[in-house]
Amino acid sequence: MNLFVDTSVWSLALRRDGPAVAPEVDFLKQALWTGAPILTTGLVLQELLQGFAGPKNREAIVKRFAPLPFIVPQRDDYIAAAELRNVCRRAGLQVGTIDVLLTALCIARSLMMLTTDTDFTRIAELQPLAVWQP
Repeated sequence: MNLFVDTSVWSLALRRDGPAVAPEVDFLKQALWTGAPILTTGLVLQELLQGFAGPKNREAIVKRFAPLPFIVPQRDDYIAAAELRNVCRRAGLQVGTIDVLLTALCIARSLMMLTTDTDFTRIAELQPLAVWQP
């Protein structure tokens, strides 16, 4: 299955003081090492660039993301994300706009989400989102 890595995992993996010890980071390293298909989108890249300061960090992140295939959201992805957010809200789960869009992208393209963000595991209880589990 193709893998979509959320900002939460990339952020831990790219920390300046060294990658955090987390099973998600270990799984990402293994996936990168074995050449497993990893996809991303502009929102994840943007969130990372906003979270790391300085041109040196910017260049390193842009360089690392260059070989990754980008998913470009289409009109149907935004419609699905809005519907997904409404379903979550009716179930009492408040999730952010970016999270539901990432979820919609993963569901539509049958991608497994690699994340440390518990919002995605809660969404997966309501929707057919595949979330990697250690």
